Amino acid sequence: MTTVVFSHGQESGPWGTKIRAMADLLEARGCRVISVDYQGIPDPQERVEKLVHEAADIEDRLVLVGSSMGGHVATAAAGRLGADGLFVLAPAYYMPGYEELTPAAPNVPIFIVHGWRDDVVPVDNSIRFARECGATLLIADGDHRLTANLAEIKRELSAFIDGLEEAGERI
Repeated sequence: MTTVVFSHGQESGPWGTKIRAMADLLEARGCRVISVDYQGIPDPQERVEKLVHEAADIEDRLVLVGSSMGGHVATAAAGRLGADGLFVLAPAYYMPGYEELTPAAPNVPIFIVHGWRDDVVPVDNSIRFARECGATLLIADGDHRLTANLAEIKRELSAFIDGLEEAGERI
């Protein structure tokens, strides 16, 4: 079985529009879904520790999904949790003044979705990260929230999960 753990962004909550849409898709596929609530926790490192604590006992195939700061958090926790895959949306990598806080890429399949018109996290940050670690990168015609791109995101997430499950069966 695959368990998917969601990490929301700084200004959103654990069951926002994007997470709910992706969770519905994944639950219909038979995946277990968890969404960590980081509301009231502004510090990214505290969020990483909460994610590690909440997902530490998961023994299924583990996929971390994060949006914006949640993408940063999921990336930072992936190696510690032994995640099997990382799927991030407009991840907060290389933010001005905090570039050194960008987590190292975990040694797992990584899929990044970013909007060309993102005015919060520059799309160039995801291009740089993807180039440095060989991640798959989809640049969509969207903004930071990517809500207009939900159908495309769900299609890519489903294909990403399929690929991880197929790879797991071949081992």
